[in-house]
Amino acid sequence: MTGIITSDASARDGGGQRCRPLIITEDERLLDDLLRLCAAAGAEAEVSPGLPAGPSGSGGWEGAPLILVGDDAAGRLRVTSRRAGVLLVGRDPEEPGVWRRAVGVGAEHVLSLPEDERWLVDRIADAAEGVGRQALTVGVLGGRGGAGASTLACALAVTAARDGRRTMLVDGDPLGGGLDVLLGGEGTGGLRWPAFAESRGRVGGRALEESLPELHALRVLSWDRGESVRIPPEAMRSVLAAARRRGGVVVVDLPRSADDCVAEALAQLDLGLLVVPAELRAVAAARRVAASAGAALRDLRVVARGPYGSGLDDEEIAGLLGLPLAGELPPEPGISGALEGGVPPGGAVRGPLARFCSGFWAEVLPDGDGPTAVPCTAVGEMAVGGAMGADGMPPGRAVARGVGPLGARSVAA
Repeated sequence: MTGIITSDASARDGGGQRCRPLIITEDERLLDDLLRLCAAAGAEAEVSPGLPAGPSGSGGWEGAPLILVGDDAAGRLRVTSRRAGVLLVGRDPEEPGVWRRAVGVGAEHVLSLPEDERWLVDRIADAAEGVGRQALTVGVLGGRGGAGASTLACALAVTAARDGRRTMLVDGDPLGGGLDVLLGGEGTGGLRWPAFAESRGRVGGRALEESLPELHALRVLSWDRGESVRIPPEAMRSVLAAARRRGGVVVVDLPRSADDCVAEALAQLDLGLLVVPAELRAVAAARRVAASAGAALRDLRVVARGPYGSGLDDEEIAGLLGLPLAGELPPEPGISGALEGGVPPGGAVRGPLARFCSGFWAEVLPDGDGPTAVPCTAVGEMAVGGAMGADGMPPGRAVARGVGPLGARSVAA
């Protein structure tokens, strides 16, 4: 099966009504362009020549998820309440007075068409999709073959879902046999990787989530058992970006080999876990994996897997690799039998694997779902931190007037 998922329906408010972006302009040419961009983003828009009258509810100045103010209308608007999600859109960002008008309406960015069209389409689609804080995205790699990376990836996802977090597990290893098998759901209906091989541009987050198999209260994007299909980097980028926009947590199981697709996945991770058994050969192999992954991943940590029988302990393994220690993963007796009995990795709540995963999520998600700025310091057996805010910057960083982090011109608060 092949196909491309492109967009979702507009976000809805608590009463089930669509929350539509609001366009304020009397410039017919600008309005035509903005409606075209809304259509490209899969969103319907509310249009008004000025501040909408009547109750706010699911629309209007207070209720709209995004407000696009035409430069022609900004000077005559009398805004009584400031809010997030206001953009000033015009043709000439260098025109004298445009920044004064932007401040007057409380705009976050000043956009110029057609230069900023691509960025604006993404922003409109985010608003229509109801995007909030992005998912914390964790990748798991094995320091050597058979290190247990796939088992840990599944356990992390199962544990996060059991704790009530929105969770997606992505199988990034085409030669691994399929994570749906490890979770006991190879017969469950839903799309697998080959359906997304031709994906380009924006993939709808909600549509992606709803198209995937649901196993153990989480969504799984796995490989099937058909012929090998190459996933280009563009498809990996589109799919992971869609998964991240849904919030919660995304866990990616990655192979040790490096290619363009794996490099793209690594670039989208907030942090990576390198599973290293306590063996000298495993440490030697893990050094090569760490060197390759570290070129694309800014935050890579070691999970030392026991038992320890070669004079190595967890801290020494991390020290030999020159990486921070995420924690020690003790052996879990009977895990093979549990898997055969239908219990997924991490399914035994009192087992070492589930306890490790619960402790990991408690440290990296102290304030709820999504990326947070936690300093990379050891806490007991865990090393935490390094994730960024949903906008790709450390939380609290001011954006000065000029070119902002997303390409559009930004206005400091």
